[in-house]
Amino acid sequence: MNLNQQNISDRLAGIRQLISDSCKRAGRAIPEVELMAVTKTWPAEAITISRALGIRAIGENRVQEAADKREKLDEDPQWELIGHLQRNKARPALKLFRRIQSVDRISLINALDRLAAEEGKAPFPILLQINAGNDPAKYGADLDTADTLVEAAINASNLQVDGFMTIAPHSDDPAVARGCFRNLREFRDRMQQKFGREFRELSMGMSGDLEIAIEEGSTMVRVGSALFGER
Repeated sequence: MNLNQQNISDRLAGIRQLISDSCKRAGRAIPEVELMAVTKTWPAEAITISRALGIRAIGENRVQEAADKREKLDEDPQWELIGHLQRNKARPALKLFRRIQSVDRISLINALDRLAAEEGKAPFPILLQINAGNDPAKYGADLDTADTLVEAAINASNLQVDGFMTIAPHSDDPAVARGCFRNLREFRDRMQQKFGREFRELSMGMSGDLEIAIEEGSTMVRVGSALFGER
């Protein structure tokens, strides 16, 4: 897979303009929204180029793929795991990533809590993945029961809950994505009131729906194909 830094730079300029325009429509400040480059299935070079272009947040989906790329990188990319995490990969994930966005069940919270202490990584930052679009094809805690996930996570001594992540259902109707993102924002607001603490991060929105996500309160959009092109 060939990567051209100039082409990526040109696409990045267009994405940043979309983010700027979306923030203006929503009455938000541009720095409130961070762009994450999603480099899954792309070579390690994609990470090097992204960082050279000033993108700080890097997202990977698979632990083993990230481990293979790490051997080819000169510096720690300070990346985040955004893909589904099996418990038997929890320890290497803690070692590789600066934050895990896909924590979606209490058993995983318990494992990460224990391992964060064992690996000297406490307090380890996480996001809780919520299936805010009620999509059977997506991972994430159901909205109806997710408050128990939040309670377990904030009571975990060695974890730091920064906020929430979701993936909108695939649909040609933009109202579907908007409803999903609004559901997550409203859930976050309820959890802040219930537990009396701030959950600042709302990681929602990808290449095809980032404008809607920003209008609904996203603080981080995860962009792959719009930045690197189609594979």
